[in-house]
Amino acid sequence: MKKNKLLTFLILVGTLGISDCFAQSSVHSSGGNLSGASGSVSYSVGQTVYTTNTGATGSIAQGVQQPFEITEVLTADNFSDLVKDLKVFPNPTTENLTINLTSQGTNSLDYEIIDSNGKLFKAGKGMENETNIDVSSFPAAIYFLKIKNQNQEIKTYKIIKK
Repeated sequence: MKKNKLLTFLILVGTLGISDCFAQSSVHSSGGNLSGASGSVSYSVGQTVYTTNTGATGSIAQGVQQPFEITEVLTADNFSDLVKDLKVFPNPTTENLTINLTSQGTNSLDYEIIDSNGKLFKAGKGMENETNIDVSSFPAAIYFLKIKNQNQEIKTYKIIKK
């Protein structure tokens, strides 16, 4: 009886072939690398591992699609004349929001953060090349970050506060 089981096992393994056996492989539909001022991350969609890493400012679950959203809601026609490069990160955020920009000329840019009802939560005048905004006291919701030049909106972003 044991000989029959062993023979069946060997035939089964022999028909599969060694090249058909893989350990921990997956086909990813997408992936890449992202980097910012505070670090970098490599990601893939379709990852087979599932673990959660928790830190002081949040947590991330490997193997699960993470919300990552950069939504430009409004851009003025003369935006490229005023700003060469503008980045807003991280989005979604829990603690701080960073605005990184390269201004074209001597424009004085301001910002406002409002909620979906139009209530002003925070405003700042005379933005520098890198502006950090503390949003840790904001309730979890969707906000709009308005970048202004002389009280005229030139760009609006949708921000998610977790």
